[in-house]
Amino acid sequence: MPIIRQSARRLAPMLAPLLASSLAAPVAAQSAAPKGMTLDRVVMLMRHGVRAPLDGEVPHGTRTATPWPIWSTPESELTPNGAAALAVEARADRAMWVARGLMAADACPAKGTVRIRTNSSSRTIASGDAYAKGLASGCGIAIDHKPLGQADALFEPLRAHATRFDATAAVADINGFTGGMDALVARHRESLALLDKVLGCGVPTVCDPAGPPRLTPSADGKGIDLTGPIRTTSGTAQVLLLQYAEGLPSSVGGILVDGAVLARLGAVHAALFDVYSRSPYMAAHQSAAFGRHMIAALTEAEGPKIDLLVGHDTNVTALAALLGFDLVAPGYATNDAAPGGAILINRWHDRAGKPFVTVDYRTQSPDQIRAHATTVSVRPVQVRGCPASAPCPLDRFASLFAGRLAPLAD
Repeated sequence: MPIIRQSARRLAPMLAPLLASSLAAPVAAQSAAPKGMTLDRVVMLMRHGVRAPLDGEVPHGTRTATPWPIWSTPESELTPNGAAALAVEARADRAMWVARGLMAADACPAKGTVRIRTNSSSRTIASGDAYAKGLASGCGIAIDHKPLGQADALFEPLRAHATRFDATAAVADINGFTGGMDALVARHRESLALLDKVLGCGVPTVCDPAGPPRLTPSADGKGIDLTGPIRTTSGTAQVLLLQYAEGLPSSVGGILVDGAVLARLGAVHAALFDVYSRSPYMAAHQSAAFGRHMIAALTEAEGPKIDLLVGHDTNVTALAALLGFDLVAPGYATNDAAPGGAILINRWHDRAGKPFVTVDYRTQSPDQIRAHATTVSVRPVQVRGCPASAPCPLDRFASLFAGRLAPLAD
């Protein structure tokens, strides 16, 4: 299928003022560079920025004390504040790369040195465009993606039938990983109760229309279906985070919502990824296509200095699980992927030319996004199977990475 190169032109007039203000802002973010090594390539996977809610993300029938706030951004689209935050993150990334000699401080990147590929949804395309403008304003970096709405195996391998996915095996592995759906719900009773207080529905039972927890193969056998409290409340918790980050009123009539409450509620959203992306089977299949892209980008002799994939929370959580670390960032529950958050795989070489890898997780907190802050958080992470206190040899990293990916379909 064709890959389209374009920018999110219809968002440009709305986003330009916010992008311009973020580009003028100072940034502060940098993880420690390995002593005696030079950075020569970065391969990244990033979640799209703050978006408006999806249809049904708060399940129909969910009760609240007062109405939800009205969004000016259409359903599922990247918001102006989300675009501005992505520009801040891009500028922080560039400042770090300039300091390490990967990019020039005052020039457009040379042709072919930056590659950005997004999923085919409008929010990921617009996120790639916002990041590109933040990274190199006026330089016209192209955004590659499939036609709008077309399944892209890099980001949606189950939908694209890109792997030999066995739904029955997936359910068994997820149940083994979580202890089963009843146990998963039981572990999150406190967060579920907190969500009821936030919604303030005023009845003694739960505020959402959840049924009993159940995980089954989908009817066509090509996916999995989840029902119950985690399925119905995870979207509601995410909408509360998104509207807070966007700067909308944060209460729907129960207790007031601030960053601390959001971090607790985020455990409900993160629990969804225990089902869809974090068990060994699901991580291997969800990462199968983009993982191979990233390995190739790290190991090919010639290639872009910066290779960015822009996808979704399922992509980021699957990659973290596959590499063996938790997503931990200020303002978020563990393994609740941040809007605009990115996993950066940094390739270095020593004085003898031998390549090594380090990995970082870069985010902005909901409070930082809401306040238009100009700083980001960069946290080094430990890849399972790599040295605990030293960069990982690239050949070892690539072997570990490749060995955990599911086979692609013939």
